[in-house]
Amino acid sequence: MKRIAIQPQDFDLAAEFAALEALGGGGVASFTGVVRGEGGLVALELEHYPAMTQGQVERIVEDAMARWPLLGVSVIHRFGRLEPGARIVFVGTASRHRAAALESCAFLIDWLKSHAPFWKKEHFEGGATSWVAARVEDDAKALGWGA
Repeated sequence: MKRIAIQPQDFDLAAEFAALEALGGGGVASFTGVVRGEGGLVALELEHYPAMTQGQVERIVEDAMARWPLLGVSVIHRFGRLEPGARIVFVGTASRHRAAALESCAFLIDWLKSHAPFWKKEHFEGGATSWVAARVEDDAKALGWGA
């Protein structure tokens, strides 16, 4: 099972878990990213180029499936204007063994954080905006995977 969705709408965590658990493996690992509301942030706007984003996410999911014995992968990444508390991203992996599920989930979220082609603009109280710059720490984690 491979599910990749780049979408503006929210997603159903219970449904995503159920689909991964139904694969009959021994372990399901997941990560859910949520918009933080600190520093007067009122919204996070995510933009992307659909064909490029879909293609790059597809490639990294295929890479994860080649590296680990996975039964299934679900990657959902939202775009558009999201308010604090809104879910941004979900990564779920299923495998017969927990190590593969946990490692592949970490690999996928590290790669998405540092290499997925999303442009993020923060909107603050009072109307100020700021583009989110890449973080050295995120790039270093992805490099640790050889991604």
